[in-house]
Amino acid sequence: MAGKAKVVLTDYVWESLDVEKKILAGLADLVPMQTKKPEEFLFQAADCDALLNTYAGPITADAMANMPKCKIIARYGIGVDTIDLEAATRAGIIVTNNPTYCIEEVAEHTMALLLDSARKIAFYDRLVRAGTWAVPPGKPLYRLVGRTLGLVGFGNIARQVAVRAAAFGMRVLYADPYVKEGQFPEPGRKVELPELFKESDFISVHPPLTHQTRGMINDDAFSRMKPGAVLINCSRGPVVDTAALVRALDAKRIAGCALDTTDPEPLPNPHPLRGRDNVIINPHVAWYSETAMVGLQAGAPSEVRRVLTGEWPVNVVNKAVKGKSRAGL
Repeated sequence: MAGKAKVVLTDYVWESLDVEKKILAGLADLVPMQTKKPEEFLFQAADCDALLNTYAGPITADAMANMPKCKIIARYGIGVDTIDLEAATRAGIIVTNNPTYCIEEVAEHTMALLLDSARKIAFYDRLVRAGTWAVPPGKPLYRLVGRTLGLVGFGNIARQVAVRAAAFGMRVLYADPYVKEGQFPEPGRKVELPELFKESDFISVHPPLTHQTRGMINDDAFSRMKPGAVLINCSRGPVVDTAALVRALDAKRIAGCALDTTDPEPLPNPHPLRGRDNVIINPHVAWYSETAMVGLQAGAPSEVRRVLTGEWPVNVVNKAVKGKSRAGL
């Protein structure tokens, strides 16, 4: 490649870009931005060779048409719901993600929320901070041994949650149309969603956000759950229909929820989900650890470097683009 390439970074949430600059050194000039929508970054991306992307979007066919030289859109995270993959394939743009950088962190956080919900830790902490030292307000409490965890989706993260839940003596069910019974060694029995909702004491959602999964935890789903069930979401906020969740909590159709992701994000204040003793809300932090941060920040620029040096990237989402990409790969 004659001369340096141009790599535009649409947005980022970390303090330093030393990692990106080191990975792309001598190969590309990095143009960092802090944008939310394509119209805010397209004036710089119009002649870019690659786009690094965190949250800014959606990146549609129209946006891609305004980036005629772009060879790759590299997402820092796992989800690619803000990128039109079919349009990217048609345009010859490779789309990559970073699917493994925080598997352990999200699995651990899911279990932390489950344990917190089961033992009412946050509730009792608030009680003591307010000056009350008493057990009865948190009742009932149940041991985890023998209770059932239902996993909606059985991908990398959900399977690690299954391992951890089984270590606590829990029974694990999962529902995933893309996974066959016994396909993976991790514990769990495959069931259909209605049975999972009916049998589970804790329901943890782990599907990717797609047209099919958006709002899948809805009024019908809540109507099938146990009154004592707790919903946990460390995947994507829009997988859960927020209005339906509020209705389920108001009607006591479920016992509570623990959310690391919400719809919308950030959750407005005030909001009907805030201020409830049976609701735990975190600010989309399940992915984070110091170790995960290293993997997150290096993943996307490394994929860009591969493409710009003529290599096929590691984590291609739109695999059909191979052989017809703008990069000639």
